Amino acid sequence: MTRPVLYDYYRSSACYRVRIALNLKRVAYDAVAVNLLEGAHQSEAYRARNPQGLVPMLEAGELRLAQSIPIIAWLEAAFPEPRLLPADPADAAYVRALALTIACDIHPLNNVRVLRRLKALGVEEAERDQWYRHWIAEGFAALEAMAAPRSGRFLFGDSPTLADVCLVPQMYNARRFETPLDGFPTLVRVDAEASALDAFAAAHPDAIGPPA
Repeated sequence: MTRPVLYDYYRSSACYRVRIALNLKRVAYDAVAVNLLEGAHQSEAYRARNPQGLVPMLEAGELRLAQSIPIIAWLEAAFPEPRLLPADPADAAYVRALALTIACDIHPLNNVRVLRRLKALGVEEAERDQWYRHWIAEGFAALEAMAAPRSGRFLFGDSPTLADVCLVPQMYNARRFETPLDGFPTLVRVDAEASALDAFAAAHPDAIGPPA
């Protein structure tokens, strides 16, 4: 198989998820930095590859995939071990629900595009930060209640799953925006457990660094 190419931005939580999944699957890949602050994702050349003008995007030969969750789904099918979803269908659905609480309920409301739109509408920075923290706290409250009864070392059991792949980047964002985390002991514990693994640590924005 052709070595995959990840179009990446170091602080994008969606890209961060994909980097973790690639590392967990031990898939070697090349990274192309897309500088969101300079608008590289809106360039004609990039939009020709990805009409959404978003990151991440993964290319593998003729395959071209956008959106982090479908990319990770492809990795799960193409590189089955280690599993990121349990074999049992009910357990797999539960793990997806945990993951999508982050990827669909929290992240879209705090995306850079949303924050820029709020700024354009005249919302001051302090209020934008409050907006950010509000949606993280609301989503984390639900996630804590969902995960705590069935958590082990990780959000589900004792091996990393898609849920943890989504959690760790969102915890990074929460701390960047100084979101209080005292009310989410399961999430804090699991984040520390996962972040200690090489696959997660190597994907951290500080390990990647900003575009040159």
